[in-house]
Amino acid sequence: MEEDTDFRIRFSSLCFITDHVGFHGTIKSSPSDFVVIEIDEQGQLVNKATDEPIDKISKALPKPNNFAKKTKLDLQNVSLEEGSDQEVNTLAGFSNDDQNHQTGSEKEDIINDGTSKCEEEKVDVLGSLLDKKTSELLNQFACAIKEKWDSKTELIGPSPEFLLGTILDKNQRAILHSAIRQKFPFLITVGKNSEIVVKPNLEYKELLHLVSEEEALDFFKYLDAKKENSKFTFKPDTDKDHRKAVHHFVNKKFGNLVETKSFPEPNCNAGNPNIVITVRFREKAHKHRKRSLLECQERKVIYTAFTLRKENLEMFEAVGFLAIKLGVIPSDFSYAGLKDKKAITYQAMVVRKVTPERLKNIEKEIAKKRMNVFNIRSVDDSLRLGQLKGNHFDIVIRNLKNQVHDSANLRERILEAIENVKNKGFVNYYGPQRFGMGRKVHTDQIGLALLKSETVKAVKLFLTPEDLDDPVNRAKKYFLQTEDAKGTLSLMPEFKVRERALLESLHRFGMTEEGCVQAWFSFPHSMRIFYIHAYSSKIWNEAVSYRLTTYGPRVVEGDLVCLDEGGDDEHFPSSKVHLVTEEEESANIYAIHQVVLPVLGYNIQYPKNKVGQWYQEILSRDGLQTCRFKVPALKLNVPGCYRKILKQPHNVSYQLIEEHDTDVKAEGSHIDEAILSLLISFDLDASCYATVCLREIMKHDF
Repeated sequence: MEEDTDFRIRFSSLCFITDHVGFHGTIKSSPSDFVVIEIDEQGQLVNKATDEPIDKISKALPKPNNFAKKTKLDLQNVSLEEGSDQEVNTLAGFSNDDQNHQTGSEKEDIINDGTSKCEEEKVDVLGSLLDKKTSELLNQFACAIKEKWDSKTELIGPSPEFLLGTILDKNQRAILHSAIRQKFPFLITVGKNSEIVVKPNLEYKELLHLVSEEEALDFFKYLDAKKENSKFTFKPDTDKDHRKAVHHFVNKKFGNLVETKSFPEPNCNAGNPNIVITVRFREKAHKHRKRSLLECQERKVIYTAFTLRKENLEMFEAVGFLAIKLGVIPSDFSYAGLKDKKAITYQAMVVRKVTPERLKNIEKEIAKKRMNVFNIRSVDDSLRLGQLKGNHFDIVIRNLKNQVHDSANLRERILEAIENVKNKGFVNYYGPQRFGMGRKVHTDQIGLALLKSETVKAVKLFLTPEDLDDPVNRAKKYFLQTEDAKGTLSLMPEFKVRERALLESLHRFGMTEEGCVQAWFSFPHSMRIFYIHAYSSKIWNEAVSYRLTTYGPRVVEGDLVCLDEGGDDEHFPSSKVHLVTEEEESANIYAIHQVVLPVLGYNIQYPKNKVGQWYQEILSRDGLQTCRFKVPALKLNVPGCYRKILKQPHNVSYQLIEEHDTDVKAEGSHIDEAILSLLISFDLDASCYATVCLREIMKHDF
């Protein structure tokens, strides 16, 4: 197999902080040689069994049929009353960030062609709140707009406006907003302080190019009504391209608020079926509603916590498989940290919208995938990345040997190395798994493309094949040659959950810049941000090497130091980060273990020495001179943080074991020539890498 030279160059060029000789050995000979167990915020190992009886847990959960009816939400007026000058109907959104899984048996209120009693009442409200002259002028304005559009005349110049005047009463303004939109769906209303301005609804006009006037009017009435559990259905349509255009319009303009799906019309001809597009409100669109205490309790989202044990399985693949089995989406899972693939790992997880019983029921199915779940219990909220104290490692290093040209006693070398790192620590690099093990593309390259808003390039990088002849890489190669997302889907194996989710979105939205933005939303936020963090991590690794090569272990003027000795993670407040002065350097006030370097983001300061200049040169090299580390299109904000350049392992213990090779022994070798293996255990703070600690101990790149 061809050697991954780029990968080796990245990590062989990194520095060491200790001066012992080290030794050679093999790690991860098998997953059982590398066991990782999360340490929770209370300092407890998460693999300790604390299962509660499932029947006890279920009694504490809300009964699904006892949910109180939700009150109607007027999102438009919520935002208007907060001083927004933006047209509410221009909400940009993404249809596949979340999915609502609902069955056909659920009760749904369908918006029909007629005007409901509620709508009639809203229309009549106009007469009671507006004087006769204002009502007539509003009608004239509406008719003028409608006539121009009906005659295909373009509105020239600035968009015409009609000012209703100042209305001090907030409730009256809210009623007027809704009443005008219900009577004139081709208009929009905008709040400016205590005034209401009426304008043409340009999105209504755009929709007229795709559907009938009747459908367009009813669709915007439906949007404004925001009636819970309701749906709107466009007329049956046999033209696939036309349906795709309607899907695209609705998701582009209102994807935050609604989602669209296609269904065959009941009792239609199977040979040439009529397909109807159904629109329904997203569940999350109602999150800002005011609720009574009782209603909140009854509508409380179910969260189930558990410990996940996985073996030789990539983290995102495990989450994708669990999501399929539980009928949820990957973003419904939360966790405190990512874990190695070639290992046995234990970590805390929380899943939304799944009861403990449902999770318990899939235990046998997921066991076939080398996964187990236990410590299953009901909790109140999800987990956050970094919400852990650290990780415990039990590692076996096999085939121990001296470094080349080192004739010292191997046991003494091993003892020396471990004690040296115990006392002095190791350079706190991000480990190789942060960047993926691909030979052609690393995750940081995808992150850089996303930071530069090059979403098409990022998609192509993600789907770049390796030089391997297997189904996954054949599918990727086909995609890069054809950009045929549908054809690639038929080739991509089912277990490649991320790749298939991306391809499904590309098939729906196209391989345009906008379509690729939509495609990235098929990934949960934690995964989208992961790629950008990978780029920031790569730059941080390079920065540490430059810092240690330039200044060594001494603390110099312009360095950044952390004044919070109790801080074990990267999230130091800015007030705890101090810039070293010339006087402090001369007085040797600070030690190297206090020095931090910034992880790229919009809310950090850089060192005021050669290292700070180096950061600016790197940003310029990568085309990020003006980068604000925010990608609004993908809803990604990267504030940045600080990371200590040195760390130390805790609770270190180790044992040397002789493994006799019977073939060698048969040739007359002595027992002293038995192959040595090292069993080593230690704890590391959150976001530290065991492979990096072992690299410092062994002075050996894996």
